[in-house]
Amino acid sequence: MSVLEVNNLRKVYSAFTLDGVSFSLQSGKITGFIGRNGAGKSTTLNALLRFIHPDAGDVSFFGLPFGGHEEEIKQRVGFVSSGVNYYPRRKLRVITGVTRPFYRGWDDAAYTDCLRRFSLDEEKTPAQLSAGMKVKYALALALSHRAELLILDEPTSGLDPVSRDDLLDVFLDLCDEGKTILFSTHITSDLDKCADRILYLRGGRLIADAPLASFVDGYRLVTFAEGEPSAAQEAALIGRKRGKTGFTALVPASEAGLFPDAAPANLESVMIHLEKEGESC
Repeated sequence: MSVLEVNNLRKVYSAFTLDGVSFSLQSGKITGFIGRNGAGKSTTLNALLRFIHPDAGDVSFFGLPFGGHEEEIKQRVGFVSSGVNYYPRRKLRVITGVTRPFYRGWDDAAYTDCLRRFSLDEEKTPAQLSAGMKVKYALALALSHRAELLILDEPTSGLDPVSRDDLLDVFLDLCDEGKTILFSTHITSDLDKCADRILYLRGGRLIADAPLASFVDGYRLVTFAEGEPSAAQEAALIGRKRGKTGFTALVPASEAGLFPDAAPANLESVMIHLEKEGESC
């Protein structure tokens, strides 16, 4: 059974359409959700839990349709975004006290463990926390009501590299404990470190849904510092990108034999060149 099943999700705005997005999540995996700013990642995540209302599509969690089971589902899901906002001058223990009654499965022992694990001081206020510690507090609240699925909307955005790496370790630990994570980000290097699969959204359409390793391994990176590609090479190039000297491009792994110096790609280089290809279409 899928933890989350999304079929033909659609949301229409005057200048943007989220168009027929479908995917599923399996238990205990980290799925990275990538795409340029404005591609529709936050629209998708907000539509899953009806923070915005989609115009079409079906969403089910744990085999239950969201319609008719909203309260039950939200007891089992934790949502964390980069814009974590709480009353800035209220102590964390007060915010927790307001939050606790909403969840039937709240576990004070788990909450206390999260405070220790994340080095959180309940006597501090959100205004006294760094951006990374605010995200950890949001995670502590989600984990204290035994959330089985965590939906994270760019939680590492704006964090320094050390704080980001620290949070990624937390996500890996949670995955080891059987939690399922859907992790939206434009920092693709974070996903290289922790994701099992990726969903790639471009212009409101899902263009890739695949294991991260096989998705990246489907391409090679080639560099032309001087000279021009042959006609056969030119036909294989994807998304030329100007470099300091010459240019780089992707090629399908199946065409790598045409390029003696073809090198392995990473998720960032694949995304950048595919976006370049999209701009030229």
